[in-house]
Amino acid sequence: MVVIVRLPKLTWTMEEGLITRWLKNEGEMVNEGEVICEIETEKTVDEIKAPSSGILRKILIQSGNVAKVNQAIAIIGSPDEPLPELIEFEERRIKISPVAKKLAEEYKLDVTKIKGTGPEGRITREDVLRAIGELKEKKIELPGRLIPLSRMRKTIADRLSLSARSAIHVPITMDVDMYEVKKILDNYLESGFKVTYTDVLIKVVATALKEYQKFNALFTENGILYVDNINIGVAVATDDGLIVPVIHNADNLNILEISKRLDELIEKARGKKLTTKETSGGTFTISNLGMYDVQMFAPIINPPEVAILGVGRVMDKPVVINGEITVRPTLTLTLVFDHRVADGAEAAKFLQRIKNIIEKPFNII
Repeated sequence: MVVIVRLPKLTWTMEEGLITRWLKNEGEMVNEGEVICEIETEKTVDEIKAPSSGILRKILIQSGNVAKVNQAIAIIGSPDEPLPELIEFEERRIKISPVAKKLAEEYKLDVTKIKGTGPEGRITREDVLRAIGELKEKKIELPGRLIPLSRMRKTIADRLSLSARSAIHVPITMDVDMYEVKKILDNYLESGFKVTYTDVLIKVVATALKEYQKFNALFTENGILYVDNINIGVAVATDDGLIVPVIHNADNLNILEISKRLDELIEKARGKKLTTKETSGGTFTISNLGMYDVQMFAPIINPPEVAILGVGRVMDKPVVINGEITVRPTLTLTLVFDHRVADGAEAAKFLQRIKNIIEKPFNII
């Protein structure tokens, strides 16, 4: 029986994947569940496994080429099964509206290179018009150096554009006294453990989200999904761009466990070894730019999440305590939330709860 191997949709935003390496050659036997190729999807590298046992009869998408989600990339079957008609159908199948097809033919465009935004990747009239516009732009010659977008940079641009177009971003800011947290970090360091402010913030946010579940949610086409698990994503800068590994079930981990897990994820991120599982399933994101001397900033929400926390640098600031001026390590936090999901008062209470836990963190140590 002929089995078509298709590119699976590994994340909700995934639209295509780059076939980086085939581990099996045409004519070789493969077993069900055996890894047959590797793909680069958005910001991670993943493995594709054989859906059934048989002979790898035909590789439809060679290494170094891009396949769209659900596109056939290979065929598995018995040695004597006829394949020519099936191969031709799978290689040439392109979903395009009649109007878009006519317009593409008029401008002599290669529709296989046009990215469809309609249902199931269908190429629409607007997609063709966009391709025509891009073609005209290329004819404008200006001095300079053109650097094509990397796959990661393109993914970042697409996701941020989606977030900016859809979510209604509202930022609110609070200063937080980090005196007690700093003492905790010093105590850990004296005990031989290096714990960071980000480690503590992950635990604090996870604790607060248990009380304010409205912000541990995903905005979907069918409504707002309030997620049971608390999975905290942490924005990590790499040479290729920003990536967000996820600490799953962060509310069930202690600070040392969070610290160890985050270190592992950051190392894998910078070594380009993260899997899709390690960057998927996030319900809330923390973005920390304090190490770059940024005092405060309003990050863009990571869709389909509904909120993100921007973390600035810890600075010594004069504050009034018990009527006296003293200097305290102070952190500025900016919560950016989607106004479609929550109102300002709810967001303020959530951020205030984060502040209260940080300033009295004794129950999360």
